[in-house]
Amino acid sequence: MNSKKFFKLLVPDTRIYLIITTVLTGIIAYYNPYISIIGIFLLAYLIYYNLKVTNIRREEWTRYIEDLSADIDSATKQAILNLPMPLTIVEIDGTITWYNPKFLELVQKSDLLENNIEEIINNFDLRKVIRQKSEDNLVINNRSFKVLHNVIKLPKEHSSNFIIMLYWIETTDFENLKKTMNQEKIVAINVQIDNFDEVMQNTEDAFRPLVIAEIDHRINIWVNKLNGIIRKHAQDKFVVILENRYLEKAESKKFEILDEIREINMGNKIPITLSIGVGAQGTNLIQTFEFSNTARDIALGRGGDQAAVKMNDKISFYGGKTKTVEKSTKVRARVISHALKQLIEQSENVLIMGHKYADLDAFGSSLGIYRAVKNRGKEAHIILSESNPAIETLLNRILLEEEYKRNIIGFDEANARVRDNTLLVVVDTHRPSFTEHPSILNRTNKIVLIDHHRRGTEYIQNTVLNYHETYASSTSELVTELLYYMDDKINIKPIEAEALMAGIAVDTKNFTFKTGVRTFEAASMLKRAGADTTAVKQLFQDDFETVRLKSEVVKNAKTYKEVIAISCFEEQTRGAQLIAAQASDELIGIRGIRASFVLGRKNDKIIISGRSMGDINVQVILEKLGGGGHLTIAGAQLEGFTLEEALKTLENTIDEYFINEGEEI
Repeated sequence: MNSKKFFKLLVPDTRIYLIITTVLTGIIAYYNPYISIIGIFLLAYLIYYNLKVTNIRREEWTRYIEDLSADIDSATKQAILNLPMPLTIVEIDGTITWYNPKFLELVQKSDLLENNIEEIINNFDLRKVIRQKSEDNLVINNRSFKVLHNVIKLPKEHSSNFIIMLYWIETTDFENLKKTMNQEKIVAINVQIDNFDEVMQNTEDAFRPLVIAEIDHRINIWVNKLNGIIRKHAQDKFVVILENRYLEKAESKKFEILDEIREINMGNKIPITLSIGVGAQGTNLIQTFEFSNTARDIALGRGGDQAAVKMNDKISFYGGKTKTVEKSTKVRARVISHALKQLIEQSENVLIMGHKYADLDAFGSSLGIYRAVKNRGKEAHIILSESNPAIETLLNRILLEEEYKRNIIGFDEANARVRDNTLLVVVDTHRPSFTEHPSILNRTNKIVLIDHHRRGTEYIQNTVLNYHETYASSTSELVTELLYYMDDKINIKPIEAEALMAGIAVDTKNFTFKTGVRTFEAASMLKRAGADTTAVKQLFQDDFETVRLKSEVVKNAKTYKEVIAISCFEEQTRGAQLIAAQASDELIGIRGIRASFVLGRKNDKIIISGRSMGDINVQVILEKLGGGGHLTIAGAQLEGFTLEEALKTLENTIDEYFINEGEEI
């Protein structure tokens, strides 16, 4: 035994005597070896005594620890049995091996042993609990619980390697308090009459007060049913405040006030529509009102006659069943025209960009803005990376002139031409990801947006000028009016006039869809500017292969729910989008068909083109698939889908649309 271990065994009292005896023995041995024998005996006795006492102490400590362990085991058993919360012990597969009385009281069942915990507790997933991925509370007999767990490894002699202890922490009071606080949160609503001026202008003087009074009366009744308060702060604007619990009631009835206002017939010749913006779940009142304003702007941007509910990043839409009413006044067009003129004159250069896979509307309106810039004596370039069958004929004609060949540029050159004072004009799209090159949007803080599509949740932010009018047939129509007010006449080349005319024609399906008085007025302006309708017609001519494929698509179409025509084509072709669009146009012309969808493959994407006669909102359907457009014309693209999967997804989305609209077919 070494000295360190030896001294650890010594009793503290005898260590001192041992040290003193050893020192004295050494001193005596130095002077008298005989006397030191007594010291040696004394030293040996002390060592013997110390070891004996140490063994006695060790035995006492062992007995004490054993007794303490027994007491702890007994206390542990009593604590587990009388734990004031439900406790369950299960095997790794979920088999119940033990539970305390509180758990039995919770589930109100008998004979739980050897049963699986997932069969006893509905919606309980043991794997999620073990992986700590279950954050939701479980509701058991109208009580809420959060589950904690502890995995215990058993000795080898046990048949099971592990057991799991489940602790059921009750959170009922907390959940009730959270629910109450959520129900009492403030909801801000902005209500705006979409077409107040147009309604008043088309209503006789004697009936105008009646119409206004009826609008106010119906909106007030609707708010009273929701236990809210309302204040009218303009002739056509209202602010409503209510609690969150009543918002659920409004949503469940799909904002029936939209239909009630549209049904007003008190001498007004035009149906009255509302745009409702709802802000909820903001961190404070300021943010809640910001959500409300944003939601109202989105509802207006989508054509009005609908409600948009914004909860943080989530936006839900209700309504939007009617076509956008054309505005008879051109005051806004005149104001936007003069503002755009000033922006062009104050800029060093102008870049013009449409959407990916440009169509005749995007390219035609780009040419119109290009000419507006050149008329101001400024440098202008159109960003277009590649051609496609939809614009190929027009682009080939345009590129015959040296001016256009120099000023239609790709991404690299466009990126190099962005300067501090560059103006970027985006046409025919409001979605950043749909633009020709989204990264250029981040390179300038001077962006003008001109678009006619119904607004989606993704939107170009921080524009210096926003001309987004969903009533217009096309962006080419809007640009034509802007050109007219810039110089009191349209000062453009004939080929540019034809491009704008083609843009209007393609989006109106040759002036049959979504056309108003202003659409024909714009067409007449272009005609006077030198547009040749025969040349415009030639821009729509297809090659033989395109006509053949389109005919095959129409031939293979099948009906879904009796009034919807759906067709698919797998064949890869450059003109897949054009074929899908033209085929869906053909299908909607069949008697009895209310909507049509054509699916095709373009590289690794599935493209979908949708058309309707107006009573089925194809925009709402294809929005669910990441697309957009108008009530009667819309499109979408899907990635990572087979054609069969895309078709099934589309059918499910159509089913969901009819369920939400409460319509049966």
